[in-house]
Amino acid sequence: MIEKIPENSGSARAARPRAPQSVIRASILAIACWVLSTPLTTVAGSAAALSGCLMACLWLDRLHAQARLFRLRTPLIVLSLVIVLALGAAVANWLTSSSAFAQTLGAMVSYQLGQMLFWLLLAAGIGLTLRLLARRHSWGSIPELLFVASAFVITLAAHQRGMIDRPYFIGDFALIRGIDPSSILMAIGVIAVLALAVLLMMENNHKRLPYHFSVLAVLCFSLLAYVQFFGMPTPSLTDDLGLTGQAAAGGGSQSDNPFRDGENDASDREAPVAIVLFRDDYEPDSGAYYFRESAYSQFNGTLLWTAEDDSLDQDLVSEFPSSPIEVTEQIPARDQRRSVTTTIGLLTPHRSPFGLDAPVRFERAPNPNSLRFRQTYTVESLVPEFEFPDLIGRQAGSPDWTVAQWTEYLEMPDDPRYGEFGRELIANLRPEFADDPYAKALAVKDWLDTNGIYSLANEHAYATDPAASFLFGDMTGYCIHFAYAATYLYRSLGIPARVGVGYSVPSANRAGGSALLIQAVHGHAWPEIYLQDLGWVIVDPTPSQTLVDMSTDPQDSLQQMLADMLRDDAAFEAFLQDQAGDSRWSLENLIRAIVTLAIALLIAAFLIRVYRAQIPTLGSAQQQYRLQYRAALDTLAAFGIVRRHGESREAFARRLTALPAFTELTGQHLRGAPGYGLAPAGAWQATGSGADEKQVWQQLRTELQRELATSQPPWRRALAMVHPAPWLASR
Repeated sequence: MIEKIPENSGSARAARPRAPQSVIRASILAIACWVLSTPLTTVAGSAAALSGCLMACLWLDRLHAQARLFRLRTPLIVLSLVIVLALGAAVANWLTSSSAFAQTLGAMVSYQLGQMLFWLLLAAGIGLTLRLLARRHSWGSIPELLFVASAFVITLAAHQRGMIDRPYFIGDFALIRGIDPSSILMAIGVIAVLALAVLLMMENNHKRLPYHFSVLAVLCFSLLAYVQFFGMPTPSLTDDLGLTGQAAAGGGSQSDNPFRDGENDASDREAPVAIVLFRDDYEPDSGAYYFRESAYSQFNGTLLWTAEDDSLDQDLVSEFPSSPIEVTEQIPARDQRRSVTTTIGLLTPHRSPFGLDAPVRFERAPNPNSLRFRQTYTVESLVPEFEFPDLIGRQAGSPDWTVAQWTEYLEMPDDPRYGEFGRELIANLRPEFADDPYAKALAVKDWLDTNGIYSLANEHAYATDPAASFLFGDMTGYCIHFAYAATYLYRSLGIPARVGVGYSVPSANRAGGSALLIQAVHGHAWPEIYLQDLGWVIVDPTPSQTLVDMSTDPQDSLQQMLADMLRDDAAFEAFLQDQAGDSRWSLENLIRAIVTLAIALLIAAFLIRVYRAQIPTLGSAQQQYRLQYRAALDTLAAFGIVRRHGESREAFARRLTALPAFTELTGQHLRGAPGYGLAPAGAWQATGSGADEKQVWQQLRTELQRELATSQPPWRRALAMVHPAPWLASR
C-alpha cells in the first residue's frame, strides 16, 4: 500500500503547484461546488460547500508541496474520504432528526448545522479527490475540467429548452429587478468558459493549449451563431392537444391520439409558451380567458379530429398571417359582442395562431425581440356579452348550413349508449325547457361537473372509444375526456357541437395589468355548441372532484417583463423594413454577422497574443528557453521584423545587431534547445534557481522592448501596440 517515491524526486518537484496557481485552482473548484449546491441546500450549506472545497484543495496542495502524501496510494485515500463522508452524513442526519438537539438549539439551527456539516464534508471530499488525481496522473486535469463544466451545465439545466424563469434562484433575482434572466445566464456562461480557460492555461503540457482553446472558441461561436439565426431555445413540449409544433396538423392521422396521457413533467407544464398584451380592457364573466387555436369537429370513423372539409369551422385560421386575415362574416350576433384587441407573442412554436374567444382579424405584428419571440401577431376578437335570456330559447345550428354540414356536426360513434344516457340526463328538465338546446347542454354539463373526477392518470387512452371508456367507466380523466364525452352527448341530443382546443387561463392571473402569461399547463380542450344567430358557445364542464392540482401561481414579474418586451415601440421601424422579406437572412444581417465574426476573430487573435506573452511567467524553468524566445519573436513580428525563410536563428540574430538584447536571448535559447550543446560566443550563462533564471529572461525581454521603442519610429510603435496577431508571422 506504499508508493516509494522519493521526496526530492523530479516528479515530486514537478507536481508541486506554485502558490498563485494553487489558490486559483482551489477557488475555481470551490465556486463549482457552490454553484452545484445552491439549488440543493440553504445559503449556509452553500457557504459550507464553498469553504470546504477551498480549504481542502489548499491543504492537499500544501501536503503535496511537502511530499507527505506520496507514500499513500490513491485508492486508500479515496476510501478514507468516502468513510469520512458517510460518517459525516450520518451525523448531519442525526442533527436534523434528533428531537433533543432541536429542542436545545431550535429546529432551524439544527437543520442549518446538519446542512453545513454535510456539504462541508461532501465538497471537501470532492475537492481532495479531484486535486489528488490531478497531481498524481497525467490525465488528472480532465476530471477537474469535467467537474467545473458539469457544475454549470447541471445548475442551468432547468433553463434548457427555454424555461425562462428557471432555475428559480436566478430567475427570481432577475425578474424582480426587471432583468431578462437570459442576460445573467449568458454572464454565467462566460464565467464558466473563463474558468475552464484558466484551468487549461495552468496545464503543464502547453503544447495542447492551442487545441483546447480552439475547441472552446468553436463551441462559443457555434452557440452565438445558433442563437443569432435560430433564436433562444424554447420548451420542447408534447402536443397532446395539437397546439405546439412547427406546422399545421392538417387532417391529423390515425396514429394521432389526443387522449394519450399527458407526457409533460411538472416543469414542462409550468413552461411559459406565450404572452398576451391586451390593447382593450376585458374581464370575462366565466372567470377564465379562452384562447381557441383549433377544433375537433369531423368524425373520422374513430374519433373527432380537425376538419378536412373546407365547409366546416370556417371561423378558424390555420396559417399565421403574412397579410391581414379576416373571418368577420363567420361571427354572428356582432351587436351582442364587443371588440377586444390583443397582441400575442409566442415563446414556443405553435401549429396555428390562436385568439381570444371569437377572433375576426389576424394581422402580423412587429417582433421587438426575435431571439425571444417566435411569432408575434395582433388579433381582433368579438367577445360575447350574452346574458342567460339571450341563450335560452335559441334553436340549434344555423339555417344557412347545408345538409352535409349538419351531418358532420352531428356525426359520432355508433354507440347507442350515448343517446340513451343523454336522454336520461334531460328527462327531468322542466317542460318549458324540454326542447331547449342550451338547457339540455347545461343538464349534461351539470352531471359531468358533479360526477366526473379530474386526473391525469387514467386507463382510457388506448381504448377503442376513449370517451365511452371514460363516460361509461370510472369517470376519471382530464379535459379532453370531458370535452369529447360532452360533445358526443350534445350531438346525441341533436345539438351541433365540437371540441375547442387552445388555452384557458384564470382571469385572476392577469392581476389587474394589461398582460397575461400563458403556460403549458393552461392547454385545454372544451365542448362548444352552435346556437342560431349566436354562433359557437362554450359550455365547459368543470369537475368538482380532482386528484391533481393543475393551478399555477401567477408569475407577475415574468409576465411584466415579457409584456414590456412585446410592447417595445422601437420594433415598428424594423417591422416596416421587414415587410419586403425575411430580415433574418437580409444583406444587412449578413453583413452584421460577418462584422461580428471578424471582431470576434480579432479579439481571439489578440487574446492569443496576450497569452503567448504572459505564459512564460507560468511555465517551468526548463521551458523558458522556448517560451521566452517565442514571446520575443512575437514582439519583433509586431514591428514587422521577422525571420526570413531558410534563415537560421543565429543568422537572424546577427542581422539584428542593433538589438543586442535579442542576440543574448537567441544565445540562451540555443543553449537550452535540443541539438545545441554549447551556446554561441557571447551568450550569457544563467546560474542559480529557476526563479532567478526566469527573472533574467524577463529582464532581457524588457530590454528588448526598450531597444525597439528607441530604434523604431512612432508610427511603427503605434501599429505594434494594436497588431492583433503578430504570432502568425513569427517563426
